[in-house]
Amino acid sequence: MGSVASSTGADGGSRRPPHRRSTPEVPMSPEAQDATHSAPDTGSTVAGGTVDSSQDAGDPAPHAPASQAPARRRGRPRIDLRRLGRAALLGGASRGRLPDAIGHVVEAHRAHYPDAPLDPLRRAYVLAESSHRGQMRKSGEPYITHPLAVTLILAELGAETTTLTASLLHDTVEDTDVTLDQVRAEFGDEVCYLVDGVTKLEKVDYGAAAEPETFRKMLVATGNDVRVMSIKLADRLHNMRTLGVMRPEKQARIAKVTRDVLIPLAERLGVQALKTELEDLVFAILHPEEYRRTRTLLAENAARPDSLGETVDAFRTVLREAGISAEVLVRPRHFVSVHRVSIKRGELRGADFGRILVLVGEDADCYATLGELHTCFTPVVSEFKDFIAAPKFNLYQSLHTAVARPDGEVAEVLIRTHQMHKVAEAGVVALGNPYTSGGEESQDAADGDWIRGEGERTDPTRPGWLSRLLDWQQATPDPDTFWRSLREELAQDREITVYRTDGGTLGLPAGASCVDAAYAQYGEDAHACIGARVNGRLVTLSTVLRDGDTVHVLLAPLETTSGPSPDWLDHARTPAARIAIRRWLTAHPDDRQAPDAAPRPQLTVAGARPQVENVVVDRPGATVRIAGCCTPVPPDPVLGFAVRGGAVTVHRAECSAVGRMTDAGREPIGVRWVRDAECRVTLTAESFGRPHLLADLTEAIAIEGVAIVSATVEPPAEGRVRHTYSLQLPDAARLPTLMRAMRKVAGVYDVSRAQHPAAAAP
Repeated sequence: MGSVASSTGADGGSRRPPHRRSTPEVPMSPEAQDATHSAPDTGSTVAGGTVDSSQDAGDPAPHAPASQAPARRRGRPRIDLRRLGRAALLGGASRGRLPDAIGHVVEAHRAHYPDAPLDPLRRAYVLAESSHRGQMRKSGEPYITHPLAVTLILAELGAETTTLTASLLHDTVEDTDVTLDQVRAEFGDEVCYLVDGVTKLEKVDYGAAAEPETFRKMLVATGNDVRVMSIKLADRLHNMRTLGVMRPEKQARIAKVTRDVLIPLAERLGVQALKTELEDLVFAILHPEEYRRTRTLLAENAARPDSLGETVDAFRTVLREAGISAEVLVRPRHFVSVHRVSIKRGELRGADFGRILVLVGEDADCYATLGELHTCFTPVVSEFKDFIAAPKFNLYQSLHTAVARPDGEVAEVLIRTHQMHKVAEAGVVALGNPYTSGGEESQDAADGDWIRGEGERTDPTRPGWLSRLLDWQQATPDPDTFWRSLREELAQDREITVYRTDGGTLGLPAGASCVDAAYAQYGEDAHACIGARVNGRLVTLSTVLRDGDTVHVLLAPLETTSGPSPDWLDHARTPAARIAIRRWLTAHPDDRQAPDAAPRPQLTVAGARPQVENVVVDRPGATVRIAGCCTPVPPDPVLGFAVRGGAVTVHRAECSAVGRMTDAGREPIGVRWVRDAECRVTLTAESFGRPHLLADLTEAIAIEGVAIVSATVEPPAEGRVRHTYSLQLPDAARLPTLMRAMRKVAGVYDVSRAQHPAAAAP
């Protein structure tokens, strides 16, 4: 796995970031080793309810400890990036032409790319050091220690040379006299683009809009090159580690932005190593009491015998006997993960503080391992998830399962290949340079099984969530609207894929509705949406979609609809849908009344009740009535029943009232139809609510030459409206044509013969 130290599942399980691994894999200079061994273990220091952590890069601030790894082995050195960087900077003579200050960066880089060119790093360091010379962080450290620490974070995650070069230079344009033209002339267009992407906009020019517009600029740049966001995440991580001298209120403000924007972006890009440490740092600042309680739980667990050790040994024995070469490790949960588990399960047991990670060589070994463990141990079926066959949207792959131990505790297990582990830890950083097809910068990407020629996965360099974000941000020139919409978008912590009936797919956040699917597929043309079918069934627009659903959005002709209802805002989850709906409502203030906001009054068209001349009954002289519960028309099979006053009521043979009267012992009377005579029928039209629907249906009926005796429109329910018409047909043969004409009216999805329940036999 190179120097990527640990991992977790995409659900926020345990991992230790690269700078906290138990056994450093990157050789260090003597000065760096001295700094590491002499560094106090301040990882859990919290003073006055705040954590020593920095602001944005460019604001020098003293170092504050990162969260302590919950189960770090005693006696093993932990790399302290700040002290190591400073020791390397101030250390001995340079080795050849390579400055000693970047020796640790080079060694970490060479662990991933043995043949990587080093000259760009040397030149980038020389320019950065000379440009920042004389600048100090608020801690009193030389400012160059910041880009060095950021670059080391990326080097240990496996970033390629171009990213590391840009990382060393990421603050030069923002904080020194170096210009983008100079960077381009010296290092080329790629490095210049990355540096420009992470360069903040000036508050002098943008005022209060500087922060949201900086993020907008950065996200647009990320749309063209995901390495921009990799550098920003590493930059924010080091700044959060050194947020110490800031006032508590400023710490809280920076932590909230990190929580709302940077952590979700790290999750979406799959950079779990950075995400989990950022979560712990934010947790300590925003929830100091819960943080202290969690530290106490971890300390108490550390004092007890290793709860998962025996299970790990048993796993190793089983896999060795099965001939499966595997590395079995205990992955301690980080602070936030322990806190979440404690909320979910209450009192924690030893196995709750970590998970077992099994690393194997090939995909097939993952399933073989799963089979052996499920055979030899009691599996907890509800805990099984297969993220290898169905990877998460952020590149994550792994098998998740759990087994019950003899003592009753449940041990959670992650099974993955070494390559999957690297991707789970480093996400898009593990892609190397995803924009090249060869060379040292893409060697890891070429080996990654997440890049498939068949195209069965979304391009990891432009995932669905990023494409959606880039689309809707163009429609939000207002910085406040953009900032609010960005946080709403990133608050969705999971993505689903739904299928269109034309064979395409839509990536949507979890909780998205048919309204979101409509705007994702059709853009502003979705204003004409009148309904949807999900998996072949008609549903309301408010229906929440699930992963794997097939969605068919129903659109009315644009000339027959006046646009979306304000109620749609209650169902829309994506910023793109909400922005489009709000824009239309603002542009059409007179149409803000929802089409189905008020109950429809009953519309009755008066008309003389004609005699029933098309029915002959076997009772001479009897008055004939057509039953209102089933309204039979030729050529329906019919039966008659005598009622009070000597009249005969004619029912359809399948009418429910016929069964009740027959069961009551009433004798039916023979009835037959007379051809080419008028008849009366009751039809029910089911439709989606929209303006002018009643007028359109009435017009369609009139065109067919049918008289409306009465029409009733029921109050809408969940966007659906039911129309009931009592109609006088000049000829029963016209009924099928009439029903087809009514179904063609936009918004109408079904027309049927009325079936009214009869409370009692007539």
